[in-house]
Amino acid sequence: MQQTNNQGEDELIRLLLKRQSELNSLLEITRAINRNSATPVIIQMLEAIFKNLLRIGRMRLLVEKDDSFICLSKYGGQFETLPVLLRACNTLKKIREPFALIHSRNFLLSSYDFFIPIYTKNKPLAYILIGDFESDDEMVDNDLQFVQTLVNTIVVALQNKKLFRQRLETERMQREMELAVEVQNMLIPGKLHKDAAVEIGAKYLPHQDIGGDYFDFIRLNDQELLWCIADVSGKGISAALLMANFQASLRAWATVEDDLTSIVDRLNHIVVSNTRGEKFITLFLAKYNQHTRKLNYINCGHNPSILYANGEAVPLKLGTTMIGAFENLPFLNQGEIDVEPGSLIINYTDGLMDYEVDQTKQWNEDKLIEFTINNGEQQPDRFNQLLMDHMNLVIRGKPIDDITLLTLRIF
Repeated sequence: MQQTNNQGEDELIRLLLKRQSELNSLLEITRAINRNSATPVIIQMLEAIFKNLLRIGRMRLLVEKDDSFICLSKYGGQFETLPVLLRACNTLKKIREPFALIHSRNFLLSSYDFFIPIYTKNKPLAYILIGDFESDDEMVDNDLQFVQTLVNTIVVALQNKKLFRQRLETERMQREMELAVEVQNMLIPGKLHKDAAVEIGAKYLPHQDIGGDYFDFIRLNDQELLWCIADVSGKGISAALLMANFQASLRAWATVEDDLTSIVDRLNHIVVSNTRGEKFITLFLAKYNQHTRKLNYINCGHNPSILYANGEAVPLKLGTTMIGAFENLPFLNQGEIDVEPGSLIINYTDGLMDYEVDQTKQWNEDKLIEFTINNGEQQPDRFNQLLMDHMNLVIRGKPIDDITLLTLRIF
């Protein structure tokens, strides 16, 4: 009788010590998670617990990721491919509790001792296969529950880390967009110039919070005006910073260079140097001398501006390719044209032409020129509004990109 009591006490002590070891292991895993330890470190700890404390000789851990599964950990025996493992586990996807595989008809599953699923509501988070399991009969249920608890803690923590990273990324992108908006708002002129020589109207419609469009107007001296309209590839803060650098460079060189070809060539080298050819800018750059009434312009791969005068409208296409794409521009031509009093010059970005239009409608450069001829006597702001009303009410399309209009009346 005494011997039986001693055996019972020994068994109780052994059970308590095992439970204490399990709690310590779970505590160490939890501390590692709270320290934001790397996933490989946590998996190494898990494998050590399986091998040394639970005496599991073979293990496969499949974890859900993006509506599929990856094999996050495996050791012992000959390794199977992920598709083979997943097909085998999917045959048991209705099972929610640890399941003995000794009588399984599946050859792969029968080589393991237990299948342990981890679920949240009706969604599987992980599947565990364990084999060469040396647990005592009276401890099997306890050990299987501990495996389930341990893996569930790790998998949920990894998911939380993923959600946390996603939230940080979302917040970072939101802040980046806010900064980009601030930068672009500083670039877009808040008050447009108007004097005896010129009247300007502008309209900027970003497709999203921040676009890559830009326009500028500079009164160089008593006789000369310079303006540009541009579109930088890409979105966000990188595009906004590139455009800010471009604006500063344009304004700097416009005050010291008389020739537009020299300005464009210098701008091209600056953009190539800053972006290493990974971004480019299309622009229309023009300079007008109100004394000679000469308009000089260069179209750098941009939508051609339209000059309207005396009932006729012509596109201004002469120039070069986009800047930033080539270290040296393959060609560079400057256009020159006489401007009649009362002429209207319409500058725009490609968003105006990239409308999703009804199949019964047609919208292209020829249609824009036709619209300009019919409305070219309007004042700049009125012309811009009529054009947008035409797009919304007549063409009935949806813009798929930013739209910028810069319209000038030359007196």
